[in-house]
Amino acid sequence: MAYEYTTTKKIEFSETDMAGLVHFSNYFRYMEVAERDFFESLGLNLIQSAPNDLVGYPRTRAECKFSAPLRFGDTVKIHLAVKALKDRSIDYQFRLYRITPEGTEAVAKGHLTTIYTELMPDGSLQSRPLSNELLEKLEEAPAEVLQPKCAN
Repeated sequence: MAYEYTTTKKIEFSETDMAGLVHFSNYFRYMEVAERDFFESLGLNLIQSAPNDLVGYPRTRAECKFSAPLRFGDTVKIHLAVKALKDRSIDYQFRLYRITPEGTEAVAKGHLTTIYTELMPDGSLQSRPLSNELLEKLEEAPAEVLQPKCAN
C-alpha cells in the first residue's frame, strides 16, 4: 500500500512573472501534477468519465505556505503524502523543494482536501464513499513522513 509519492518538474518561463518568479497559483498546479502522477503510479484514474458516469475529486480545501521563491529554470521536487483517508475524502500534505547542487531547499508546504464525488444529471455534485480499489492501494503516511527532519 502507498502513502507517498515524489516527482520533479522544471520551471517554465510561462509559469513566472516579469521578475522571473513563479506565480503563486502555479504551486497549486504542481501539487495537482503530483496527485495525478501518484494515481497513475497506482494504476488508478483521478477522473473517471463515461457516459452518465463522471466521478472525480474536487477540492474542498487548498492552502500553501511559501518560504522561498522558485524561479525560471529551477527544478522543483514535489513530495506528496497521504495525511488522512476518510470515508469520502483524502487529505494530502505537500512539501516543495528547489533542487540545488548542494541538495534541496524547502520552498513551500501545502495541503489539499479532496472529496470523491459524482456529477449528477441535474449538475449537482454528490459525495460517494471512496472505492475499495482505492482503499486497497492507499494508506495514511506514518508520522515521520509527515514531519520530516530534513529536506534531502
